[in-house]
Amino acid sequence: MTVEHWMELRCYPSTRPETVRAIAVLVRRSAGAELRMTFRLDGDIPRILVSAPGAPRIATELWRHTSFEAFIALEGQPAYHEFNFAPSREWAVYAFCGYRNGGPVANEMMRPDIAVRSTGSRLELDALVRLDGISAIHPRASLRIGLSAVIEASDGLSYWALRHPAGKPDFHDPDGFAFLLEPPSPEE
Repeated sequence: MTVEHWMELRCYPSTRPETVRAIAVLVRRSAGAELRMTFRLDGDIPRILVSAPGAPRIATELWRHTSFEAFIALEGQPAYHEFNFAPSREWAVYAFCGYRNGGPVANEMMRPDIAVRSTGSRLELDALVRLDGISAIHPRASLRIGLSAVIEASDGLSYWALRHPAGKPDFHDPDGFAFLLEPPSPEE
């Protein structure tokens, strides 16, 4: 059995661009320990700065340009992982034991699968994360998820998330991990 949810990301109010109309994310979690996310950006795609797709590889500072992010924490725990996905198919994974207390994980076992499709009005990025690559507990646990995007366009940077805590955009704030994703029922 697979659990599916569509969610809308909200733009941080002071960074509202003209180039992006909406960003939605389809989250699918399978009993087979896979978390699939489709980030769908609707807007004036030619005005959005996107690197051309290449070979998948680990990269740094993807959040400085157009990228999509998933924050994954076990329900009730301060530790979390951050996954960055770029349209170039570059990726990064970070592990934190608490709020911004951690760093990069250079482990090919955690490499997400990334696919990108684009038209003049839509950019879609599919990312597949293997939950058992994070830990043996993640595939069967309730997860607190934060979803976000940084969009670099001709009219500047904009910041998108399920929920923006007070103050400046901060995707690491646990209040932004606004989606509780329960494990799917075992297949019969």
